[in-house]
Amino acid sequence: MNRKAIIFGLKGYNLTKTEKKFIKKNKPWGIILFSRNIKNIIQLKKLVSDIKRSINDKNYPILIDQEGGNVSRLNKIIDFTIFSQDFFGNMYKKNKKISYKKYNIYINAVCDILNFVGININTVPVLDIRRKKSHRIIGTRSFSENPNIVAKLGNICVDSYSKNKIACVIKHIPGHGLSRFDTHYRRSIVSLEKSKLIKKDFKPFKLSKANFAMTAHIIYSKYDDKNTATHSKIVIKDVIRKEINFNGILISDDISMKSLKYKIQINALRAINAGCNLVLHCNGKMKEMIKLAKVIPKIDNFTQKKTSDFYKFLR
Repeated sequence: MNRKAIIFGLKGYNLTKTEKKFIKKNKPWGIILFSRNIKNIIQLKKLVSDIKRSINDKNYPILIDQEGGNVSRLNKIIDFTIFSQDFFGNMYKKNKKISYKKYNIYINAVCDILNFVGININTVPVLDIRRKKSHRIIGTRSFSENPNIVAKLGNICVDSYSKNKIACVIKHIPGHGLSRFDTHYRRSIVSLEKSKLIKKDFKPFKLSKANFAMTAHIIYSKYDDKNTATHSKIVIKDVIRKEINFNGILISDDISMKSLKYKIQINALRAINAGCNLVLHCNGKMKEMIKLAKVIPKIDNFTQKKTSDFYKFLR
């Protein structure tokens, strides 16, 4: 499969001639969509169709970041703002059976839209464990402060999307809940002991059967006191691959976030060299995309195999 190990964002509602030419020439692994790309359901369906036609692949990976709550990219189609993961986590505490039923209704409603327009990957669930001192960037995006609840609802999420032929991306592996800062804007260090991280923060990820995961741009100082997980060979090899036993495609969080301290091309290459299979670049800025396309390698054999498995899953 002749694809580059990167996922790009787009600028607006329509696929421009420049973007179409760029995708056709550079063949990124996939495209991710945000609110800025969505005007209504008909426009979204056309945009997705145009992307897939540009690379001549009906199964081409099209991602969206539709968590519900504060991170709801489909709100111009249906307002999902109330349905945060915290909303369902609180419902679970009151009545497990009702929470399962209602959560599945919500997921099916999202999947109806995604299947109609042709989106086949959603970057959910957030498996971060909320803490009292967690930064609000996680907040209601987390199911709970209880790792068992997070794991349970996370598994329901992945299973329900899978039944609808939509893949999930668990995030932010190995756990963002202890971060005191928003990693979009600054670096964050987690210094908790390994045994406590393993017992609590890593648990929902270890119990998940998702085929994709997104890294946290956080330094876990007890493992690697210099590099964020995205740039750490130690964290990716010893924690994500061995301790958590994640064996799917590992995607970096957005490489333009300020928690990564290097230039955009270096951020991308360091992520790949550390063990990320794909890097994510979200802002749709063509100048940056052109620079990245020049340095990003093609996907490796492992990613090719896992991508083939994903295509079989879509059948």
